[in-house]
Amino acid sequence: MRPVLKGMCRYESLKDGTLDLADIALMNDALDVQADNQRLLDEKMKNER
Repeated sequence: MRPVLKGMCRYESLKDGTLDLADIALMNDALDVQADNQRLLDEKMKNER
């Protein structure tokens, strides 16, 4: 549900088959990378204080 909650797609697209598991996996991977990058940035900013 993360892609839906983050506004990357609509829930109906999951239900009606517009998106397949590969699409969902790709969106989840992108969200993971985004979260990792934000965590790394936050750590860097904290260490520079």
